[in-house]
Amino acid sequence: MLKVLRRWWAYVTAKLGMSLEERADPKVQLEQAIAEAQDQQRRLKEQAANVIAHQKQTELRLNRAMADLEKINGNARQALVMADDAATAGDQAKMAQYTATAESFANRLIALEREVEDLKALHLQSTEAANQAKAAVQQNSAALQQKLAERQKLLSQLDQAKMQEQMNSAMSSLSEAVGQDVPTLNEVRDKIEARYAKAKGMAELTETSVESRMLEVEQASMNSEAQARLAQIRSQLGIGAGAEAPADAPSGQTAEGGETPPPGG
Repeated sequence: MLKVLRRWWAYVTAKLGMSLEERADPKVQLEQAIAEAQDQQRRLKEQAANVIAHQKQTELRLNRAMADLEKINGNARQALVMADDAATAGDQAKMAQYTATAESFANRLIALEREVEDLKALHLQSTEAANQAKAAVQQNSAALQQKLAERQKLLSQLDQAKMQEQMNSAMSSLSEAVGQDVPTLNEVRDKIEARYAKAKGMAELTETSVESRMLEVEQASMNSEAQARLAQIRSQLGIGAGAEAPADAPSGQTAEGGETPPPGG
């Protein structure tokens, strides 16, 4: 049972991870990666600062120990000189005191020399560690700058990809259905072309029918009668005859000398 639960938990975890990966915004993930790289650079700088601080402290201790070594060495020499002067003066007591003092300085001198040697070795190690820390910070800083430059490139590519996806979606919507209640452009075009073709066909049938010919004849008769009536009115008004006289009147007779239209005509 426990094995089954573990397998089920592993499956659920993998499923959630895949869902998150599929739905995650690449721009947000990119910013997270950059933020993590910046935090790593900050932590590395803090660690490097601690290493360099230890190197500086070791250097201060070494300098102080060397100064003390030089001072104790000078005191020991001075004690020996004073003991020798006391011996020359015949003062055995002071000679013994100065000699004991010189021995004390000598013991401290030996201890300081050992401390100086240890501090020199420690300073050498801390200096090497500090140099490595500085190099690591510089390398990581260069890598961070490269990631920042790459981020701009990736963001530009992401924007281009989104724009291309929108264009692809817009183009595909022209030939694919966008919903159950929304027809495609091809369907609307086929419907309009079908109605247009049907209307043209009906018009052709109407033009070739007997009723259409009869209407055409009646219209022609009405137009002829109307033209005759207009000609009669023009003749009564004495207008428009000048344009027709050369074709109808005898040679040498003007339009004004023509016959008067019959009364009531």
